[in-house]
Amino acid sequence: MVKRSKRRRKIEITSKKEFTYRGLTFEELSKMSIEELLPLLPARARRTLKRGLTPRQYRLLEKIRKTEKGKPIRTHLRDMIILPEFVGHTIAIHNGKEFQPVVIKPEMIGHYLGEFALTRKEVKHSGPGVGATRSSKYLPLK
Repeated sequence: MVKRSKRRRKIEITSKKEFTYRGLTFEELSKMSIEELLPLLPARARRTLKRGLTPRQYRLLEKIRKTEKGKPIRTHLRDMIILPEFVGHTIAIHNGKEFQPVVIKPEMIGHYLGEFALTRKEVKHSGPGVGATRSSKYLPLK
């Protein structure tokens, strides 16, 4: 007969991992200017910001700086790159039909606003339509 010793497993409490973007914490990112942030961003975002903000994008940035966090800001600018200043704000992004509210999180930095307001709905099929043939009217039971 083989004796087996019972090992007690230690319960480890893991805390939520702190957000970092390219090795920098959110606090360090929020203190940086746009020029200091540029080398950290992906190539497409870096090139876009290097050319400068359009007047409409600049107005949106000023509006975000003025308003308090939590109050939604409506915009059609889907091509605006999310900067550390946006984190915590609620931005209602137009998807072509309506404004979808999006709460900006630190993980969204460097992405475009339009990525978070989808323009197409998921297709949900119902029964066969007018003009359907006899064979296409057959719907299998699930």
